[in-house]
Amino acid sequence: MLLTLGFFLAALLYASVGHGGASGYLAIMALVGMAPAEMKPVALVLNVVVSVIGVSAYARTGQHHWRTLWPFLLGAAPFAFLGGGLPVPPHAFKVLVGVLLGLGALRLLVAPKQGAEPPRPPPVWAGLTIGAAIGLLAGLTGTGGGIFLTPVLLFAGWADARRAAATSAVFILANSIAGLLGASRTFPALPSDFPLWALAVAVGGGLGAWLGSRRLPLLALRRLLAVVLAIASLKMLLG
Repeated sequence: MLLTLGFFLAALLYASVGHGGASGYLAIMALVGMAPAEMKPVALVLNVVVSVIGVSAYARTGQHHWRTLWPFLLGAAPFAFLGGGLPVPPHAFKVLVGVLLGLGALRLLVAPKQGAEPPRPPPVWAGLTIGAAIGLLAGLTGTGGGIFLTPVLLFAGWADARRAAATSAVFILANSIAGLLGASRTFPALPSDFPLWALAVAVGGGLGAWLGSRRLPLLALRRLLAVVLAIASLKMLLG
Protein backbone atom coordinates (compact mmCIF):
# COMPACT_ATOMS: atom_id res chain seq x y z
CA MET A 1 0.00 0.00 0.00
CA LEU A 2 2.86 2.40 0.79
CA LEU A 3 4.38 1.87 -2.65
CA THR A 4 1.01 2.31 -4.34
CA LEU A 5 0.34 5.61 -2.57
CA GLY A 6 3.88 6.81 -3.22
CA PHE A 7 3.61 5.99 -6.93
CA PHE A 8 0.28 7.82 -7.14
CA LEU A 9 1.70 10.98 -5.57
CA ALA A 10 4.87 10.85 -7.68
CA ALA A 11 2.85 10.44 -10.88
CA LEU A 12 0.59 13.36 -9.93
CA LEU A 13 3.49 15.72 -9.18
CA TYR A 14 5.69 14.74 -12.11
CA ALA A 15 2.88 14.71 -14.66
CA SER A 16 2.05 18.27 -13.66
CA VAL A 17 5.36 19.34 -15.26
CA GLY A 18 5.19 16.93 -18.22
CA HIS A 19 7.34 14.17 -16.70
CA GLY A 20 6.63 10.47 -16.43
CA GLY A 21 7.88 10.21 -12.85
CA ALA A 22 10.64 7.60 -13.20
CA SER A 23 13.06 9.35 -10.86
CA GLY A 24 10.25 9.61 -8.29
CA TYR A 25 9.43 5.91 -8.62
CA LEU A 26 13.11 5.06 -8.26
CA ALA A 27 13.29 7.23 -5.14
CA ILE A 28 10.32 5.48 -3.57
CA MET A 29 11.64 2.02 -4.43
CA ALA A 30 15.06 2.97 -3.04
CA LEU A 31 13.49 4.14 0.20
CA VAL A 32 11.69 0.82 0.73
CA GLY A 33 14.78 -1.20 -0.18
CA MET A 34 13.62 -2.81 -3.45
CA ALA A 35 16.31 -4.77 -5.30
CA PRO A 36 18.04 -2.72 -8.06
CA ALA A 37 17.26 -5.43 -10.64
CA GLU A 38 13.52 -4.87 -10.11
CA MET A 39 13.65 -1.08 -9.99
CA LYS A 40 14.59 -0.38 -13.60
CA PRO A 41 11.76 -2.28 -15.38
CA VAL A 42 9.12 -1.05 -12.94
CA ALA A 43 10.21 2.58 -13.38
CA LEU A 44 10.29 2.35 -17.17
CA VAL A 45 6.88 0.72 -17.59
CA LEU A 46 5.22 3.12 -15.15
CA ASN A 47 6.94 5.94 -17.02
CA VAL A 48 5.32 4.82 -20.26
CA VAL A 49 1.87 4.72 -18.66
CA VAL A 50 2.10 8.27 -17.33
CA SER A 51 3.85 9.68 -20.40
CA VAL A 52 1.08 8.48 -22.72
CA ILE A 53 -1.40 10.38 -20.57
CA GLY A 54 0.83 13.47 -20.49
CA VAL A 55 1.34 13.53 -24.25
CA SER A 56 -2.41 13.35 -24.77
CA ALA A 57 -3.16 16.10 -22.23
CA TYR A 58 -0.63 18.56 -23.66
CA ALA A 59 -1.65 17.76 -27.23
CA ARG A 60 -5.14 19.02 -26.43
CA THR A 61 -3.67 22.37 -25.34
CA GLY A 62 -1.70 22.77 -28.59
CA GLN A 63 1.67 23.04 -26.82
CA HIS A 64 3.62 20.43 -28.79
CA HIS A 65 6.29 22.04 -30.98
CA TRP A 66 7.88 19.64 -33.45
CA ARG A 67 10.86 21.85 -34.32
CA THR A 68 11.86 22.03 -30.65
CA LEU A 69 11.39 18.30 -30.10
CA TRP A 70 12.77 16.40 -33.06
CA PRO A 71 16.54 17.07 -32.71
CA PHE A 72 16.50 15.87 -29.10
CA LEU A 73 14.31 12.91 -29.95
CA LEU A 74 16.40 11.82 -32.92
CA GLY A 75 19.58 11.98 -30.87
CA ALA A 76 18.15 10.30 -27.79
CA ALA A 77 16.07 7.32 -28.97
CA PRO A 78 18.88 5.10 -30.35
CA PHE A 79 21.08 5.79 -27.33
CA ALA A 80 18.22 5.04 -24.93
CA PHE A 81 17.83 1.70 -26.71
CA LEU A 82 21.57 1.09 -26.42
CA GLY A 83 21.69 2.10 -22.76
CA GLY A 84 18.69 -0.05 -21.94
CA GLY A 85 20.50 -3.15 -23.19
CA LEU A 86 23.80 -2.50 -21.43
CA PRO A 87 24.39 -4.43 -18.20
CA VAL A 88 24.94 -2.15 -15.23
CA PRO A 89 26.55 -3.63 -12.08
CA PRO A 90 24.36 -3.10 -8.98
CA HIS A 91 26.85 -0.73 -7.35
CA ALA A 92 27.23 1.36 -10.51
CA PHE A 93 23.45 1.40 -10.92
CA LYS A 94 23.02 2.72 -7.37
CA VAL A 95 25.59 5.46 -7.99
CA LEU A 96 23.99 6.49 -11.30
CA VAL A 97 20.50 6.54 -9.84
CA GLY A 98 21.72 8.34 -6.71
CA VAL A 99 23.27 11.11 -8.80
CA LEU A 100 20.14 11.27 -10.97
CA LEU A 101 17.90 11.65 -7.93
CA GLY A 102 20.15 14.35 -6.48
CA LEU A 103 20.03 16.32 -9.73
CA GLY A 104 16.28 15.83 -9.82
CA ALA A 105 16.01 17.34 -6.34
CA LEU A 106 18.04 20.36 -7.44
CA ARG A 107 15.88 20.71 -10.53
CA LEU A 108 12.75 20.88 -8.40
CA LEU A 109 14.22 23.35 -5.93
CA VAL A 110 15.77 25.72 -8.48
CA ALA A 111 13.19 26.73 -11.05
CA PRO A 112 14.75 28.92 -13.76
CA LYS A 113 13.05 32.22 -14.45
CA GLN A 114 11.62 32.87 -17.86
CA GLY A 115 13.28 35.57 -19.94
CA ALA A 116 11.48 38.38 -21.71
CA GLU A 117 12.34 37.07 -25.18
CA PRO A 118 10.09 34.47 -26.84
CA PRO A 119 11.47 30.91 -27.12
CA ARG A 120 13.70 30.16 -30.10
CA PRO A 121 14.25 26.71 -31.63
CA PRO A 122 17.43 24.90 -30.55
CA PRO A 123 20.29 24.47 -33.05
CA VAL A 124 19.98 21.03 -34.62
CA TRP A 125 23.53 19.99 -33.67
CA ALA A 126 22.91 20.96 -30.03
CA GLY A 127 19.65 19.02 -29.89
CA LEU A 128 21.23 15.90 -31.39
CA THR A 129 24.24 16.00 -29.07
CA ILE A 130 22.37 16.76 -25.88
CA GLY A 131 19.65 14.29 -26.81
CA ALA A 132 22.19 11.49 -27.32
CA ALA A 133 23.78 12.09 -23.91
CA ILE A 134 20.43 12.22 -22.13
CA GLY A 135 19.16 9.16 -24.01
CA LEU A 136 22.13 7.03 -22.97
CA LEU A 137 21.76 8.02 -19.32
CA ALA A 138 18.01 7.42 -19.49
CA GLY A 139 18.51 3.90 -20.86
CA LEU A 140 21.15 3.02 -18.27
CA THR A 141 19.10 4.19 -15.28
CA GLY A 142 15.56 3.29 -16.33
CA THR A 143 14.26 6.84 -16.70
CA GLY A 144 12.93 8.94 -19.56
CA GLY A 145 15.46 11.77 -19.29
CA GLY A 146 12.94 14.55 -18.81
CA ILE A 147 14.54 15.63 -15.54
CA PHE A 148 17.52 16.75 -17.66
CA LEU A 149 15.76 17.94 -20.81
CA THR A 150 13.33 20.33 -19.13
CA PRO A 151 15.95 22.53 -17.41
CA VAL A 152 18.07 22.55 -20.59
CA LEU A 153 15.13 23.85 -22.61
CA LEU A 154 14.30 26.50 -20.03
CA PHE A 155 17.81 27.74 -19.27
CA ALA A 156 18.76 27.92 -22.95
CA GLY A 157 15.60 29.82 -23.85
CA TRP A 158 14.43 27.12 -26.27
CA ALA A 159 11.00 26.75 -24.65
CA ASP A 160 8.74 28.38 -22.10
CA ALA A 161 7.44 26.34 -19.16
CA ARG A 162 4.42 24.89 -20.92
CA ARG A 163 6.23 24.06 -24.16
CA ALA A 164 9.05 22.48 -22.15
CA ALA A 165 6.53 20.27 -20.34
CA ALA A 166 4.86 19.22 -23.58
CA THR A 167 8.21 18.53 -25.27
CA SER A 168 9.47 16.54 -22.29
CA ALA A 169 6.34 14.38 -22.25
CA VAL A 170 6.93 13.13 -25.81
CA PHE A 171 10.68 12.82 -25.24
CA ILE A 172 10.18 10.73 -22.09
CA LEU A 173 7.65 8.45 -23.77
CA ALA A 174 9.97 7.73 -26.70
CA ASN A 175 13.01 7.15 -24.48
CA SER A 176 11.11 4.90 -22.09
CA ILE A 177 9.86 2.72 -24.94
CA ALA A 178 13.34 2.59 -26.48
CA GLY A 179 14.87 1.67 -23.12
CA LEU A 180 12.29 -1.08 -22.61
CA LEU A 181 12.94 -2.53 -26.05
CA GLY A 182 16.68 -2.47 -25.50
CA ALA A 183 16.47 -4.24 -22.15
CA SER A 184 13.48 -6.51 -22.73
CA ARG A 185 15.58 -9.69 -22.98
CA THR A 186 17.22 -9.19 -19.59
CA PHE A 187 14.35 -7.80 -17.52
CA PRO A 188 13.00 -9.94 -14.68
CA ALA A 189 9.26 -10.53 -14.35
CA LEU A 190 7.35 -7.56 -12.98
CA PRO A 191 6.17 -7.86 -9.34
CA SER A 192 2.70 -9.27 -8.73
CA ASP A 193 1.49 -5.89 -7.42
CA PHE A 194 2.42 -4.14 -10.65
CA PRO A 195 -1.16 -3.88 -12.08
CA LEU A 196 -2.21 -1.98 -8.95
CA TRP A 197 0.80 0.33 -9.29
CA ALA A 198 0.00 0.94 -12.95
CA LEU A 199 -3.57 1.89 -12.05
CA ALA A 200 -2.32 4.23 -9.33
CA VAL A 201 0.05 6.09 -11.66
CA ALA A 202 -2.58 6.26 -14.39
CA VAL A 203 -4.98 8.02 -12.03
CA GLY A 204 -2.27 10.23 -10.54
CA GLY A 205 -0.76 10.99 -13.93
CA GLY A 206 -4.13 11.89 -15.42
CA LEU A 207 -4.87 14.29 -12.59
CA GLY A 208 -1.38 15.79 -12.66
CA ALA A 209 -1.40 16.30 -16.44
CA TRP A 210 -4.81 17.97 -16.25
CA LEU A 211 -3.62 20.32 -13.51
CA GLY A 212 -0.21 21.01 -15.08
CA SER A 213 -1.59 21.84 -18.51
CA ARG A 214 -3.52 24.65 -16.82
CA ARG A 215 -0.51 26.02 -14.88
CA LEU A 216 -1.64 25.13 -11.40
CA PRO A 217 1.10 26.31 -9.00
CA LEU A 218 2.57 23.38 -7.07
CA LEU A 219 5.63 25.05 -5.55
CA ALA A 220 5.20 23.65 -2.04
CA LEU A 221 4.57 20.13 -3.32
CA ARG A 222 7.56 20.35 -5.66
CA ARG A 223 9.78 21.30 -2.71
CA LEU A 224 8.45 18.40 -0.66
CA LEU A 225 9.16 16.04 -3.54
CA ALA A 226 12.67 17.50 -3.79
CA VAL A 227 13.27 16.55 -0.15
CA VAL A 228 12.14 12.97 -0.84
CA LEU A 229 14.43 12.76 -3.86
CA ALA A 230 17.36 14.10 -1.86
CA ILE A 231 16.84 11.53 0.91
CA ALA A 232 16.58 8.71 -1.61
CA SER A 233 19.70 9.99 -3.38
CA LEU A 234 21.69 9.82 -0.16
CA LYS A 235 20.31 6.34 0.54
CA MET A 236 21.46 5.10 -2.87
CA LEU A 237 24.88 6.75 -2.67
CA LEU A 238 25.68 5.94 0.96
CA GLY A 239 23.61 2.83 1.64
